[in-house]
Amino acid sequence: MSRRPSRPPVRKVSTARVSRPVISRPRVIVKPEGIRYLRADGTPNWAQYIPEREGEAKIIASHPPITLPAHSTILEAAETIAEKRVRGLVLVDPGKETLRGLLMATDIVNYLGGGEYYNIVRHRHGGNIYSALRDEPVSSIANPTPVFVTVYDKLDTVIQLMIIHGFGLVPVVYPDGSVYGVITEHDIVKHVAGRNIGVKVAEAMSRTLVTVGIEDPIREAAQRMVRFGFRRLPVVGGDSEIRGIVTAKDYVAFFGSHRAFKELTSTDIEEVLKTPVYEIMTPEFYTIREDADVGEAATAMIENGTSSLLVVNERDEIVGIITERDVLVSIAS
Repeated sequence: MSRRPSRPPVRKVSTARVSRPVISRPRVIVKPEGIRYLRADGTPNWAQYIPEREGEAKIIASHPPITLPAHSTILEAAETIAEKRVRGLVLVDPGKETLRGLLMATDIVNYLGGGEYYNIVRHRHGGNIYSALRDEPVSSIANPTPVFVTVYDKLDTVIQLMIIHGFGLVPVVYPDGSVYGVITEHDIVKHVAGRNIGVKVAEAMSRTLVTVGIEDPIREAAQRMVRFGFRRLPVVGGDSEIRGIVTAKDYVAFFGSHRAFKELTSTDIEEVLKTPVYEIMTPEFYTIREDADVGEAATAMIENGTSSLLVVNERDEIVGIITERDVLVSIAS
């Protein structure tokens, strides 16, 4: 008797039905990605997954890092993020490559309509999009004193910083302050991909989805990212089906690639912020079964170059989302 082949745990799709109970509306308050829990003693238990040895930070780090001179403009930062498709930039002294700050894509989302940094655009630049991008230095919105690790630090130090403080990227420096590289959540997930973690996706995922409508203006997406602390939002059509994903990098790339300027009839940034979400979103996404192991989720993220997977139940309904942060926390706990 032949057996019916089981459905693969990971699929790439262009639409998927949302299970009604998990959709969040704009006013629903949820915990941002940075707020998760560790085991009782607050120490991630990584020994069984990644060998601990001196200098792990240097081994794990992406090298060389994508850097930007500390005196650069916000437009130059957006252009670099658009070109390199990175979540953040290390700011350095030109020539010396000494750490001088950290600028995340979410900081630019905040500045370009998403949060309180937008007041700089309105009051200092009068809403002029060109002035706001070309004349404002990154120092206005970057973190001038980012937390960092040295090339000699152990991986558990990095993990604790990422989970406890909600960092997705940590600079790695030499003792003299010169930057060697960066460690992202993605860098660490690569080292657990392919392993059976013993934790189901259903136990690690976030069950509350904060979404944005496909016809909504991009400003709405930016505001929700900042308000809820997420770097990505599922995009929902009028039929309650997921139509894609919009990320902070997508938002910044819209400006950094200069696509935002192509059909402008004025210098008013408000005109750009009315652009519908479907113009900047990624129209495809990956799903994973809720009964799959977290290790399978890590593998799927690495193989498909994504930082999140939408989680489906046995009826193929979307019931949550699992991110690289969730993979880290599920192992640590």
